Amino acid sequence: MKTKQPLFTKKSAPERSARMVEAIYGCKWSLTIYQLLAHGINRPGAMVSNVEGLTTKVLNECLKRNIEFGILERITFNEIPPKVEYHVTEFGKKFLRILDELEKLQFEIDSDYL
Repeated sequence: MKTKQPLFTKKSAPERSARMVEAIYGCKWSLTIYQLLAHGINRPGAMVSNVEGLTTKVLNECLKRNIEFGILERITFNEIPPKVEYHVTEFGKKFLRILDELEKLQFEIDSDYL
């Protein structure tokens, strides 16, 4: 007698990616930083001077979190004074596409409730 195999197995939530999305959306500056990078503003001093209310301390915390997740990379140039730039990684580009889709979904949800 054959045992029937189930068609589906229990699916669990994507724990690490869900944590990443929550941490990035939880940081109110991450999305602003992505906009700056998309416009070619990739040096910390320029980021702070282009965004009202953004401090160097908060920027550095946000950049560090994005680097830890692999969304951004930090490039240090061997110059005096030191020069640092931030760029979106290949993984980061994929992640940003997902954030764009979440934004579209939110727009649809908001439109349904108006």
